[in-house]
Amino acid sequence: MPTLLNIQSSPRGQNSLSRTLSQDFVTAWQAKHPEGKIVVRDLAETHLPYVGVPWITGVFLPTDQHTDEMRQALALSDALIAELFAADEILIGTPMYNFTVPANLKAWIDLVVRPRVTHSGPPDRKGLVTGKTCTLIIASGGVYDAGQPAAASDYESGYLRRVLGFIGITEVDVVLAGGTAAVSFGSATIDELADKFRPAVRAAVR
Repeated sequence: MPTLLNIQSSPRGQNSLSRTLSQDFVTAWQAKHPEGKIVVRDLAETHLPYVGVPWITGVFLPTDQHTDEMRQALALSDALIAELFAADEILIGTPMYNFTVPANLKAWIDLVVRPRVTHSGPPDRKGLVTGKTCTLIIASGGVYDAGQPAAASDYESGYLRRVLGFIGITEVDVVLAGGTAAVSFGSATIDELADKFRPAVRAAVR
């Protein structure tokens, strides 16, 4: 039974293009995998902590030397990593904030990119989260598609590909859903804009 890990980061709820398109992806995925399992990790609701000293120190100490504070900091990291390893496919729906990832998605990344757990650490730095595929749905106010004047300002898709590849997830599809400024200024609705990207979203479903 395949498992899809559905990670969402937008705080906009029903007014979010990344969430709207992600739901289209999930619906199409369920049609292809009627016995499949979907695990939702909503980063707008979870409010993950940022990495701090207890987490950093605990990562590099043997477990028998962990303090209660270290164990507590690492417990959430362990849970997020377990979700990642248990998934066959990963969906990340996210807005673009200032050309890159929002803080809640960066917090998730910092908690799951962990030496000797999701990557081997030096000297080889081999990714350990293998056999997974990932689809990124990135909504943005501007349009950053290849060939567009603003394309060079898309630091988000390249960063996500790099960090996912670093932990071993190298099969990554990206749907760049630009133009949400039209919704913000009232010249288009979410559904009208979503219609432009739905074929690409459906095509990304394996």
